[in-house]
Amino acid sequence: MSARRLLALLVIPVVLAGDDALAQSPADPPVPTAAGSTPAASAEAGENEWAFSAFAYAYLVPDDDDFLQPTVTADRGRLHLEARYNYEDFNTGSLWIGYNLSVDGEVTLVFTPMVAAVVGDTGGVAPGFNLSVDWWRLAFFSQSEYVVDSSDSENNFLFTWTELTIWPLDWIGAGVVVQRTRVADLDFEAEPGVLLGFAWKNLSITAYVFGLDESDQTVVVGAGLSF
Repeated sequence: MSARRLLALLVIPVVLAGDDALAQSPADPPVPTAAGSTPAASAEAGENEWAFSAFAYAYLVPDDDDFLQPTVTADRGRLHLEARYNYEDFNTGSLWIGYNLSVDGEVTLVFTPMVAAVVGDTGGVAPGFNLSVDWWRLAFFSQSEYVVDSSDSENNFLFTWTELTIWPLDWIGAGVVVQRTRVADLDFEAEPGVLLGFAWKNLSITAYVFGLDESDQTVVVGAGLSF
């Protein structure tokens, strides 16, 4: 099944729900829409309560195969667990464990240092972190990792994704994003882009466009659910 069809299965229910919902005021603040991000509320869950999220991102790459990148997370108090696929490399999965550190107030900050085992076409270990900061109607998210390839040190690489979004309304936001990845054919360079996000309660849909100065752009469309 193609990435476009898989994404449609995820997005269609959200869109149908949104037809009736967008005219209402969401009960909750917008869901962060960064790749693989976890809503700050997850890190603030009670010590005995689990909070989960699931994201799927379709990469539509010009002159190359499209692919799907899913991420799921689970948080309980300070404990953060995360699983990714097609993130560090194609046909490669990573299993993460981390520790949530949060600061509440007018500015909300959640910092999660993590470490992962990476298996598949690329194998090794990866230290990394997630960082989210929310203030007023601004949301900042940054996610980075350094993959240490167990078979060839020349394949070690740094991946990063950082975005800044402003939400003029509770259900719509726009912003800028920078990513450095090995799977989207961006030649390992940091690539800037723009994003447009929609959120309703615990659902989110976000479109990212990279390569704005090129004739063909890389488009990433993501759908997420937190519960």
